[in-house]
Amino acid sequence: MQVELLYHTPDPERAIATAARLCYAPVGAAELMETMPDERVESVLATIMGSGHHSTLEHASYTFAVDGVSRALTHQLVRHRIASFNQQSQRYVKFSDELPVVKPESVASDPQASALFDEAVAKAQEAYRALLDAGVPAEDARYLLPNAVESKIVITMNVRELLHFFELRCCNRAQWEIRDMAHRMLELALPTAPYLFMDAGAPCVHGTCPEGKMCCGNPYPRVTRG
Repeated sequence: MQVELLYHTPDPERAIATAARLCYAPVGAAELMETMPDERVESVLATIMGSGHHSTLEHASYTFAVDGVSRALTHQLVRHRIASFNQQSQRYVKFSDELPVVKPESVASDPQASALFDEAVAKAQEAYRALLDAGVPAEDARYLLPNAVESKIVITMNVRELLHFFELRCCNRAQWEIRDMAHRMLELALPTAPYLFMDAGAPCVHGTCPEGKMCCGNPYPRVTRG
């Protein structure tokens, strides 16, 4: 898996603080963006994050490129509807060589399971190629392709949705592959807006676990906002 931060709103913390402060300021947003002192920016952000008035977080966004993840992951990912996605198409990209797949560690660590997995992928690949050779369009031949096949996707989320995504997918109860991706995305986002993302992640990082009896029992270290 490879995760890259392609782009984010320049100075996202100042942009968000400007949008919030505009509601109460006699001057315009452009002037606020230029003149608001750094300590005022942090003060405004503290109020936003503490009060739960998170609509202003929607004024900054992040775009990530993710390669080498399974279709099983992307089927989960696109359930986050307040986001934009563009994914490698199996209609237009034909897999003429060996199918690139993601093999779970639980499978790879068991020789018998791994062999069974490889056999199933090889059979799917053989049938897929046979359909292509018979003139079946790639968009129809792809019906044979397993969820394990690697994919590439570009993801754009605003900060409000990104924090929600981290809360759900950084949790130990999230599926292992999307959890790994979420943590990599958080590692890239954190340096760009350390105050916004300082306690981002699973709910136990900044509060209590909402899972009840389904709690993993292994919370992440608690972070307290300054």
